[in-house]
Amino acid sequence: MHDSRSAGGMASTSSPALREYPSKLFVESTTFCNLRCPMCVKQAADSKVVDADMSQQTFAALEAAFPFLESLVLNGIGEPLMHPHILEWIRRARQIMPDNAWVGFQSNGLMLDRSLADKLVDAGLDRICLSVDGVKPETFSKVRKGEDLSDMDRAFRVLREARQGQSECRLRIGAEFVAMRENFRQLPDTVRWVAERGADFVIVSHALPYDISGIAQTAYDNSIDAAVEIYQRWKRQMEADGLDIKAYDYMVWEKEQVLPRTVDPQVRKVNQMVGRMRAEARKKDIFMDVMQLLRRDEAMVSAVQEVFEEARQVAAAMGIEIKLPVVTPRYERECPFVTKGSAFISWNGDVHPCYYLWHHYRCWVNDWDRLVKPKVFGNVNRQPLLDIWRSEDFRIFREHVVEFDYPYCSNCGVAPCDLVQEEDFEQDCFTNPEPCGSCLWAMGLLQCLQD
Repeated sequence: MHDSRSAGGMASTSSPALREYPSKLFVESTTFCNLRCPMCVKQAADSKVVDADMSQQTFAALEAAFPFLESLVLNGIGEPLMHPHILEWIRRARQIMPDNAWVGFQSNGLMLDRSLADKLVDAGLDRICLSVDGVKPETFSKVRKGEDLSDMDRAFRVLREARQGQSECRLRIGAEFVAMRENFRQLPDTVRWVAERGADFVIVSHALPYDISGIAQTAYDNSIDAAVEIYQRWKRQMEADGLDIKAYDYMVWEKEQVLPRTVDPQVRKVNQMVGRMRAEARKKDIFMDVMQLLRRDEAMVSAVQEVFEEARQVAAAMGIEIKLPVVTPRYERECPFVTKGSAFISWNGDVHPCYYLWHHYRCWVNDWDRLVKPKVFGNVNRQPLLDIWRSEDFRIFREHVVEFDYPYCSNCGVAPCDLVQEEDFEQDCFTNPEPCGSCLWAMGLLQCLQD
């Protein structure tokens, strides 16, 4: 699986990541917000997100890239509608960007009234995605602290009315649903609810835990799909032989050395077959954490898959698009940001490669904590954006990420190792300088407004 790489390596020059300009910009217009949602990175341990607005000067420094863009997303951490110049910026971007490109953002919708909705449509806003994490009022208010479901009902209504009032309007209205154990069963009803209120699309994402209590709320599997396939096949084979794979004992080797007669023959057979299972995984370059596989909640995985399929059917019946995450992480990984030519701009002008490496925070991957530090390639207030994009360091970074030859840290039996737990990440066990081996976006678990 792992090959040594160098600058200008194997990545195809046809990739948007290797063009002379970014194709997508994610611009953090503000970090101010009128809510304090518990799943927000601002509430994370070691978060260094401060409240601030992007300046007019910083936004103007981005305009050189606008003629090349496919999309401009005007939010990062914060509520875009709180920025005093958001309408002006939407209008300005629409004047410079190609006609088939789009400008949009995600919002909690709390500030929306008919007047503001009309102004957004008039400015040329193409997409807006409202956060709706359930249709039970008690669940919605718990997840979105400080907001009621009635606020969301009003937001959809005024957007729908504003869109109907302009025949040339291109605005597409969407909803984002963050799936957790406490709310995932509400997804089909939520899809129906937003569709009835004029939504054109729904984006579903899993939650990224920012504290240890959030682990219990995750609604996805931890083991990659390729490892699960091998595990399930060997489990069935053992059952046919009258063996239970959950009798596996990782201490058998030591017991064999000290008191071999105490080892149950059935356990010995299970361990031998698990050894063969591991050998198959190694031969196929598939990371396999056997103890993690033994702990997987198969009933939960099946329940989430069934709910997602029901939501898909509801969306089809209601005539709206739905983008669902995987339930079991993908073995075949791809960065959804770098491969599409994205650049991320913080409110202060710093340039980053992706959502994962945009901010400073602590999160939890499986049952171990991970300190994430932002990756910065320059600042648009000191250097032109296109020069930063074309710099050698940024280009090499993108080449490596397009190849995505990284270990599966979240499925490694020795994780968390000292390499990934270093305060200042230097390299992984493949000697890669990019900390992408534990990225949940690349595994298909996390999603946001981008397509």
